[in-house]
Amino acid sequence: MFIVDDDPSVLRSLSRMFQLEGYTVESFDHPRQMLEREPGRRPGCVVMDLRMPELNGLELQEELRRAGWKQPIIFISGHGDVPAAVKAMKAGAVDFLSKPVGTAELLEAVERAQAQDRAAIASEQEREALRVRFSKLTPREWDVCQRVARGLLNKQIAAELGTAEQTVRLQRGRAMEKLAVDSVPELVRLLERLGSSP
Repeated sequence: MFIVDDDPSVLRSLSRMFQLEGYTVESFDHPRQMLEREPGRRPGCVVMDLRMPELNGLELQEELRRAGWKQPIIFISGHGDVPAAVKAMKAGAVDFLSKPVGTAELLEAVERAQAQDRAAIASEQEREALRVRFSKLTPREWDVCQRVARGLLNKQIAAELGTAEQTVRLQRGRAMEKLAVDSVPELVRLLERLGSSP
């Protein structure tokens, strides 16, 4: 997990608390330090202060997303700043806690954020595995698969693609074999899980 706070004492106490809870912690006392780091993809989250000099929390949130960081963000702020909280949540922050924040409340927010990130990583990995499977298809096999998933018969697919029904039957068989599916419902589920064309 990552912590960003320009107050050294807060940074130290948060780092110590999370380490005692078993978290691997990287802390930064300036937002730019975090931006200099490569965005890793191990499960985690970012706990950051809202009010920091030069680059505030909202600006850092935007810069991190632009740099490819995907970890969920938890903001901590000593200022009752409702508009900032709304903006942070709309930009994808998972929580916005007011100082002084209780240990239990913060740990609960971190566990929620970490769980969300683990689920996001698992989903990314599944989609990537599906993209690899679908990349084995030829463009025409992909066209046939999409039409099979829409419920079209081989004859209808042949008419749409301007080819022979027997050719469609062969392409359909090869595609199902490459994707290791035995039925149209299985193919439909794979396409839904993929979420988009490969």
